[in-house]
Amino acid sequence: MTEIEPQDPPTLKSEHKKPAGKPGLFNGSTRHGLLGDLSLRHPWDIPLFAVGVLITCLLLVAWVGAVVFIIYMVATGKWSSIQPALEGEDGGLSNPYSPISIGIQLFVAFMLIPWVLWIARALMYAQLRASGVRMSPTQFPEGYRMVAEAAEQFGMRRVPDAYVLSGNGMINAFAAGHGYRRFVCVYSDLFEVGGKVRDPEALRFVIAHEVGHHAAGHTSYFRLLFSNFMMRMPILGNALSRAQEYTADNYGYAHVPAGAPGTMALLSGGKYLNAHVNVHELADRAATEKGLWIHLVNLSVTHPVITWRAHALRDRSKPGRMWLRPKNRIFDSYLPAGSTFSGKYPTPEEALALLDRARAEGYVIGEEQFGRFPFGQNYPAPEHMRQLQVREPSAQAANSLVSRKPGAH
Repeated sequence: MTEIEPQDPPTLKSEHKKPAGKPGLFNGSTRHGLLGDLSLRHPWDIPLFAVGVLITCLLLVAWVGAVVFIIYMVATGKWSSIQPALEGEDGGLSNPYSPISIGIQLFVAFMLIPWVLWIARALMYAQLRASGVRMSPTQFPEGYRMVAEAAEQFGMRRVPDAYVLSGNGMINAFAAGHGYRRFVCVYSDLFEVGGKVRDPEALRFVIAHEVGHHAAGHTSYFRLLFSNFMMRMPILGNALSRAQEYTADNYGYAHVPAGAPGTMALLSGGKYLNAHVNVHELADRAATEKGLWIHLVNLSVTHPVITWRAHALRDRSKPGRMWLRPKNRIFDSYLPAGSTFSGKYPTPEEALALLDRARAEGYVIGEEQFGRFPFGQNYPAPEHMRQLQVREPSAQAANSLVSRKPGAH
């Protein structure tokens, strides 16, 4: 099968010689400023966020206008004339479903949203700090190096904090922040993929993707505050999220293009079968799987559907599709698309013949796909494992222990 080499990633702006400076309210997380590197943004990223800002501002104006109206009515003595209508037939504040009670609830909820968002981010960060395994120069140093290298290439002013959490079988990673602090979290099951017997480039891509969210400003408190209402809208909110994911994929591709196929294979096939996922076949199905229901599924999710996402990472000439499926494919499939009628599906005899044909034509590279590791192969624990687990984190920590006075706690 023809193999397609990764296309050259976009060249990041060379502004790394500028002083980093401290992260601030108006300078953004990177040296590129508030908007970050525009060459890596998906075309729908900023416009959809602008819609979110507009919606939030309109709601804020309506909220302030309602408060001013109430103050005016009370001050002029006209409130009593509309009070019976607001209270309804069942009374005022005693009935939670009366117009006045619902209005008060909306007023309070709108006023509390900034504080609730701030507290929620603080609690998320605190949970990681209290329960997560922190990547550092002496603990998961390879993972921390991946974070630092991505931050350096993207022009980040500070390297985000990085943590590992027990995945309990889940493959996931996320990026968030609190104040000017930024952090990424990688679930342990995804972290396993970084080993040499797996796909380290895929892990590098995922980490660069998450750091890319920071570099693009997606984790900013004010960005989340101004997009809060829009993110709860069925179509627009999901669209903004998908645009942000495409942007983060662009950052990941700019940092490690070779990791893009492995990441798509990992997200679609899992950490054990990822080596057997044909990413070309996956990407081509974005063009061949058609119909209304596919598009409705795309509109209902916060991340691009995996076939469209794989297609966007393979074809770097166009941005990832937001609304309509891509049209171009590269290879022919042995099977018809799922959107066709079942009459075109192969019979059992035809399917067996297709399997033999694919093997004879050289399109099958081994069929032992049920498990990445051959039976009987030994994968021992790292040498000196216990010493690694109980070693002193740093010379500074060791010196501080030595310098303690006897009996000090």
